[in-house]
Amino acid sequence: MAEAVWNTDTGEAVYRSRDPVCNLRLRVHLQRITSSNFLHYQPATQSGKDIIDLGTFRPHPTASGHRPDEDEEEEIVIGWQEKLFSQFEVDLYQNEAACQSPLDYQYRQEILKLENSGGRKNQRIFTYTDSDRYTNLEEHCQKMTTAASEVPSFLVERMANVRRRRQDKRGMEGGIFKSRMVTWEPSEEFVKNNHVINTPLQTMYIMADLGPYGKLGYKTYEHVLCTLKVDSNGVITVKPDFTGLKGPYRIETDGEMQELWKYTIHNVSSLAQPEEEEREQRVFKDLYGRHKEYLSSLVGTDFEMTAPGALRLFVNGEVVSAQGYEYDNLYVHFFVELPTTNWSSPAVQQLSGVTQTCATKSLGLVAYFSYPFTFEALFLHEDESADALPEWPVLYCEVLSLDFWQRYRVEGYGAAMLPATPGSHTLRVSTWRPMDLGPVAELRRFFIGGSLELEDLSYVRIPGTFKGERLSRFGLRTETTGTVTFRLHCLQQSRAFMESSSLRKRMRSVLDRLEGFSQQSSIHNVLEAFHRARRRMQEARESLPQDLLSPSETLVT
Repeated sequence: MAEAVWNTDTGEAVYRSRDPVCNLRLRVHLQRITSSNFLHYQPATQSGKDIIDLGTFRPHPTASGHRPDEDEEEEIVIGWQEKLFSQFEVDLYQNEAACQSPLDYQYRQEILKLENSGGRKNQRIFTYTDSDRYTNLEEHCQKMTTAASEVPSFLVERMANVRRRRQDKRGMEGGIFKSRMVTWEPSEEFVKNNHVINTPLQTMYIMADLGPYGKLGYKTYEHVLCTLKVDSNGVITVKPDFTGLKGPYRIETDGEMQELWKYTIHNVSSLAQPEEEEREQRVFKDLYGRHKEYLSSLVGTDFEMTAPGALRLFVNGEVVSAQGYEYDNLYVHFFVELPTTNWSSPAVQQLSGVTQTCATKSLGLVAYFSYPFTFEALFLHEDESADALPEWPVLYCEVLSLDFWQRYRVEGYGAAMLPATPGSHTLRVSTWRPMDLGPVAELRRFFIGGSLELEDLSYVRIPGTFKGERLSRFGLRTETTGTVTFRLHCLQQSRAFMESSSLRKRMRSVLDRLEGFSQQSSIHNVLEAFHRARRRMQEARESLPQDLLSPSETLVT
């Protein structure tokens, strides 16, 4: 009687095991459900007798001598890479002329021993191991997409036809590999052939011969019940998955003798004994301990510390992008200025860099650089007075563009103070460039690449060499351009972070003052931008004719 619920999920399942795969055991149960030829009529031998005797309806014996009632159901336990011969292989290897390879002669000897010892333990269920010359044709027909009119590509066909087996290492001749390590001029065929992933796998097929009575041993009746694949990392792929609590799988044969079969697959591998598990845990513990010691030997035990009262700043940064500039083919020149007092950096440390040139598809788009940089600086606090305000490093940037003749133009200058707190920060630096009055300067900038430049980039803010009380920029005409985006990951290291003495209190006060200084700088930038906007508005209003202004409008001073 047919089962009420069938298992229609025939997809593969992936498992991972640290145990040796040789301990894998599967129990496969195969049973016929329906048949179109239960009874075979044998005509009467007596002439003149028209009555059909019921005794003539008797089961037809199979070629191997088994009765049909013995052939309806079969259950067998199979181990990993255990060879079970089919009726086709038994008939084939009994003929010595059909044996060609050493494996064929080995199979012949095993079959002869089985015949002498009473025959095979299996009838319909058999296996193809990793050594057999068998490829499942259904794997070739797998589709990569859900399209009905899919045409497999060259790579799909090669991946379906590849025989992924465990590969032996190639021999060496005089310390040199036989094959060429590098192919300097690969052909198109070479590229196609070497584009196929050939990971080493061991494969095993559990098969079933679903032929009718008396026709066992024909290739057309062979069906794949289960496919097992194991790699060197202990990953086991089973297709279809173990039955478990789900219903059995079904197979419906084609042809005139249509029959319905059901089968189940169960994992019956023996569990490890407590003594074996304990021994295995000890082995893994010893292995992991040795690996940890090896890693510790590579890193070392000495951890580099800063001097007492010092703060080390690590910055891993990235020039992300630039946008809002007049011309294309942009690149960014940047550098970090350390304050002259209490700050230092290693002699081999680079505090500047230049990005690659980025050409966008059209003007106005964002130019992405993704240019990484890193630097390290050391701050040593020596002034104990409460009024001393520590200074912090400043990041300067200069945006330039290249024309058709590879001449550069200045697109903008900008500066920003590095974050005083550790962590990830994103800085968007607004830039400006100096400009001349009149069209001559713009024509010169467009045709021959000449433009006004700053001799000292630190003039964007207050230069470090400035010693006066007031810095005047009167008469400097500027134009606001675009913005440059930086992404900074800051790390701070100090002994004060792990000490509970007065040094920790002193360093905390220093950091608090640094954060206050950063806030003051941000407020100053906002006020400066506000005053700059007011000046531009006033200049624009002064340039308008007086008759366009209403009497009620007054200039804000």
